[in-house]
Amino acid sequence: MSRLETGRVGFKSRDIADLLTLYGVTGVQEREALLELARQASAMGWWHNYADVMPAWFEPYVGLEEAASSIRCYQMQCIPDLLQTADYARAIAMLGHPGVSDDEIERRVSLRTARQAVITRATPAHLWTVLDEAALRRPVGGPDVMRNQLGHLLDMADRPNVSLQVIPLTTGRHAAAGGAFTVLRFSEPDLPDVVYLEQLTSALYLDKRDTVDHYMAVLEGLCVDALPADGSLKMISDLLDD
Repeated sequence: MSRLETGRVGFKSRDIADLLTLYGVTGVQEREALLELARQASAMGWWHNYADVMPAWFEPYVGLEEAASSIRCYQMQCIPDLLQTADYARAIAMLGHPGVSDDEIERRVSLRTARQAVITRATPAHLWTVLDEAALRRPVGGPDVMRNQLGHLLDMADRPNVSLQVIPLTTGRHAAAGGAFTVLRFSEPDLPDVVYLEQLTSALYLDKRDTVDHYMAVLEGLCVDALPADGSLKMISDLLDD
């Protein structure tokens, strides 16, 4: 029993059924609901199929992203993963993994596009992105790729669950000049917010209340420094026209 509680061993449906009987849970519907929860808990997420191209330190993030009800991020180098076109994601993958096979590149692109279902599913997460203007102007993949990518940003910003703001280069230094980060929030009240900081070969997951509050305050400051939504979309539209 102690090994089950600490996650050192897995459990079988028979174990859960026996425990429900021991605890006096006899109602058919209640038992079936709890047994189904147990079955779901032991099921592997879809992202496990991409273990060949996903480092161990990134796998927890994909699971958290999948469960999040709100995703807020600041990005300064490139378009956020959840808003990338396949061609843009392919160009990023080729830059970050030179010399790998075409099949591996396509696997990485497939993983990234699969993650984007979190903002297009029936009950989508809300994505609020603050994007540095430099990411819009950096010619990743060439003119055609960037043209399609900018158009995709405009299309995605029409979704009610997607908010997009741009910090113009004229703003100068701001509160998050140190680097990109993401804050994940969950609908379950007992789950803490998580700040995700990605590095080249590792990542940090921060959930202490004071730390999360600091990053949230930085995000609020970024939203004030950035152009409002309509001004941001106009900037993207103007870049697309150019």
